Amino acid sequence: MDTGFIIEKFILVAVIFGISLVIAMYSTYAERKVAAYLQDRLGPDRAGPFGILQPLADGVKMFMKEEIIPTTSNKWLFIVGPGLALLCACIGTAVIPWGSPMVIGDKVIPLQVSDINVGVLYIFGVVSLGVYGVMIGGWASNNKYSLLSAIRAASQNISYEIAMGLSIIALLLMTNTLSLKTIVEQQHGWHWNVLYQPLGFLIFMVCSFAETNRAPFDLPECETELIGGYHTEYSSMKLGFYLFAEYINMFVSSAVMATLYFGGYNYPGMDYMATLLGPTWAPLFGTAILFAKIFFFIFFFMWVRWTIPRFRYDQLMNLGWKGLIPLAIANIIITGVVIAIIEKF
Repeated sequence: MDTGFIIEKFILVAVIFGISLVIAMYSTYAERKVAAYLQDRLGPDRAGPFGILQPLADGVKMFMKEEIIPTTSNKWLFIVGPGLALLCACIGTAVIPWGSPMVIGDKVIPLQVSDINVGVLYIFGVVSLGVYGVMIGGWASNNKYSLLSAIRAASQNISYEIAMGLSIIALLLMTNTLSLKTIVEQQHGWHWNVLYQPLGFLIFMVCSFAETNRAPFDLPECETELIGGYHTEYSSMKLGFYLFAEYINMFVSSAVMATLYFGGYNYPGMDYMATLLGPTWAPLFGTAILFAKIFFFIFFFMWVRWTIPRFRYDQLMNLGWKGLIPLAIANIIITGVVIAIIEKF
């Protein structure tokens, strides 16, 4: 393995990691602005023009707050929990194709950290690990509210991962691959998977809300019942890590939805733009298109949060087990029958 390859991947990882953190940081600002607009308020407008420096002020506040570790907590696990949550949120970006290969001189640079042939399974594995950060933090706090919240989060994630996995199976029946890069390449032009799998996309999107603990599925953080949820005992940057993890999960979920169902970096007129811009700039334009799709989904996450009230816990579990899972199974059967008929005739 040559040094240039290692440097190339290291730079790509650093850029993606930095972008993820910046997007997570400014998602907090966007969330407050979207909430303010929907509620006919101004939102943050003191720190810098239009309040644009508010995330920096919040970051400084997080760093400067007193670090408190409860005396009766499991101190080592109490520290590990937030770090694990943030780590699992970040490593999901490794298999997402951020653009078509970029040509600089005679060198071709793939805009993807790792093109593994089981990319979809990798995403699901990372998503499954994410609940451990919540579970460990809630249990290590030695607080009954935190523990109850952690148990809620674990049962919610397990329940909705099943429906999410089943919704993907119908997509995989069509694509015949687990590689995210190949799935994106198959959607070139207007062959976006959402046109062929609208029900699968709807199920996947609802499950994404539940997996990221976003309203109306934010039962693990239900302040009316559980104070602050699993991070009740946390302060300073440990609390910041949990909040960052939630927004990075939202970013990664949006990227996965855009990649699997909305063509990723593909867009109408892509071949014309490739001719016009050349092999160096055209991939970056495709990356900008992908980020536009991601930002739309992030806005949709926020729009739903400030529009729809929170479910009761029994409603949440009923929707997962009695609603989405039967729908996902029916979608698999319908997709299989349609594919068999098309191949037959």
